[in-house]
Amino acid sequence: MLFRTSVFFTALSLILIARADASIVEGRVVDPESRAAPGAQVVIVCGSSVAASAITDAEGRFKTSDVAGRCELRVALDGFAAAPVALDLTAGGAPRDAGTVRLQLSAVSESIVVSAAQVDVPLSQASSSVTIVAASELRARQLMTVADALREVPGLTVTRSGGMGALTSVFPRGGESDYTLVFIDGVQANAFGGGFDFAHLSTDNIDRIEIVRGPQSALYGSNAIGAVVRIVTRSGGPIRADVLLEGGSFGTARAAASSSGAWNAWEWGAGVERLISDGFNGTRLAPGAKVVNDNYLRTSAGASGGWRHGSGASVRGELRFESDDRGFPGAFGSNPVGAFEGIDPVSRGRDDRWIGSIGGTVPSGSRVRTHAQLTWNNIDGDFRSPFGASESSSKRWSARAQSDVSIWRGLDLSAGVEFQRERATSTFITDDTSAEIPVTRSIAGYFGEGRWSAADRVFVTAGLRVEDIRRDPLAGISQPFSSRPAFDSDRVVSANPRIAAAWYVRPGAARSTKLRASAGSGIRPPDAFEIAFTDNPSLKPERSRSVEAGVDQVLASGHALIAATLFRNTFDDLIVAVGRFQQSSHFRTDNISNARARGLELASTLRGRVGMLDVQARAGYTFLDSDILAVDNGGAAPPPFKAGDALLRRPRHQWSLDLAASDGRLSGWIRGGGRGRVLDVEPSLGAFGGLFVAPGFAVWHAGAAWKLIRQVELFGRVENLFDRRYEEAFGFPALGRGAMAGLRIAASR
Repeated sequence: MLFRTSVFFTALSLILIARADASIVEGRVVDPESRAAPGAQVVIVCGSSVAASAITDAEGRFKTSDVAGRCELRVALDGFAAAPVALDLTAGGAPRDAGTVRLQLSAVSESIVVSAAQVDVPLSQASSSVTIVAASELRARQLMTVADALREVPGLTVTRSGGMGALTSVFPRGGESDYTLVFIDGVQANAFGGGFDFAHLSTDNIDRIEIVRGPQSALYGSNAIGAVVRIVTRSGGPIRADVLLEGGSFGTARAAASSSGAWNAWEWGAGVERLISDGFNGTRLAPGAKVVNDNYLRTSAGASGGWRHGSGASVRGELRFESDDRGFPGAFGSNPVGAFEGIDPVSRGRDDRWIGSIGGTVPSGSRVRTHAQLTWNNIDGDFRSPFGASESSSKRWSARAQSDVSIWRGLDLSAGVEFQRERATSTFITDDTSAEIPVTRSIAGYFGEGRWSAADRVFVTAGLRVEDIRRDPLAGISQPFSSRPAFDSDRVVSANPRIAAAWYVRPGAARSTKLRASAGSGIRPPDAFEIAFTDNPSLKPERSRSVEAGVDQVLASGHALIAATLFRNTFDDLIVAVGRFQQSSHFRTDNISNARARGLELASTLRGRVGMLDVQARAGYTFLDSDILAVDNGGAAPPPFKAGDALLRRPRHQWSLDLAASDGRLSGWIRGGGRGRVLDVEPSLGAFGGLFVAPGFAVWHAGAAWKLIRQVELFGRVENLFDRRYEEAFGFPALGRGAMAGLRIAASR
């Protein structure tokens, strides 16, 4: 239905909307000292969406594609801001000179956000809880992984089960670790059922990371039940090349190289990386045992390229490969019941991941754009343990078409359709002949969204996506401990709405007050093991409902920003073993469990100059109150929990603090973070071994960099500065104090 609506809007616009003459916008961007500002993103905003963008060259100059209408020019560069420049392009014709745009040091920076609506929107107009982590911040703080960057985002809890490369989970606002949908250059990277291991995502060649908190299934459908993390790699702009070499403690060494740029209508980006680490290998434990099998190896490579016409037509493709190999020595930290005191020298896993896409945009006049994209994602895993070898795979391809229509100034509509085909296999998912069988399903999503803005002070987004989820038939199995009847095909249709609004009570770059609120729902269909190890032929998706309200206050002439958000999430239809809850269901597993989470997120940024130093401070705090509720039609929670227990590994209190200073050539920073105590499970036996309270911790890191010449920088850091002994996951020690040093060469023209 919505697909036909999309076609209708496109046809109607082609018939009724006459093309306004469009113009190319050009100009120059300079910094506060009137020097050229290369690498700044110039954004042309018309109504409620981004109409065009460009990257400034080495001289700070830019030229956009054709734009028409009454618009604003804004500049996005981390740490800086500029007053919007009004443009009236309705007359059309010759290129328009926007003149020279001067940046000012600011805690509030503009950015393009591609994750908060069906189209690109400026960050200043986003009505959701959005955090942008720019490439400049990743580089300045020497962050090696995306997971490390997410630790400073309010509302997200990052838990790594050991040293470098160990399983790393992200819990969004009390949600489960498979409630975060991850995109890499527009390609969904999650496995079948939403699982994602953040341990292997490097920050190399990343342009920015976008984090949108709260369920986003109205935008992205299945698996966007708690948050969306979108990684955008560097592409286009001035031609540049980067080389990085670093090494240090725990036998860690990393080498990376990347390049990006544009030539005429063509643009590209590419990067490769290799990392090795010995982790805890060689560490002697109290009983005399020595840690082995904790080493980690990662190799990744990716490339993107595209062609863009001045009219806005474009074609783009991406391809990325990542391979990781890691040992799993087991839990050798806290051991509350004495379940296991040795080291596993055998268990080892290897994963190969491929993602790719190809797509394009076709404008129809100045008010209609149609997008189409084809993507694929392939994950193959091998695991070896003392019990033997096993294999698994997760494959997905998707096709998406969308039309965006500008009805009149301030009102835009989008509608489209997306189709996904998923397939998962495992050594442990078999039929009665012990042969592996695939779990397959198809998901068709039909979506529509409207965006309205008024007087550049009110911004409203409302959308709906209908998911048609169809699982293929699955053969049964009659083995004593894993019986499953044959399943016929199954179908679930789910509608997920979302509405969000923002209002500038007091507009202005120097001292503004922005109120925002949103509400929406999300779903996560069962993963392959939940389907294969149940006798329930109609296992439904898990669901979430969320509401939030927040305020963003800009102070001190734009040098300070304080943001506060209240949220409440309700999680329903959670999949759980029925056990003693026969009054709730007669199946072995069913959608009968429930939970809730509510809390407060605080974030503040301060940026200014002290003498010759550019100084920045950033702080974040999250208060989370989570509860496991009684199952449907029952008075108790799933064992070993009792109603009212906190959700596992979700701290009640969590904080981060980041301080940095730079004079242009020398820079230094110190970063800290920690959490309060959490509820966790016995490290070796899991929930079967009982529940335990894991203590809280605080850990600090510090580093510095020296720019020898414009293209060459030496840097170093000390991680776990005070050699704190702590465990993010109960029973799995984090690495102690370690030092890294390296060299970065960045050339551009």
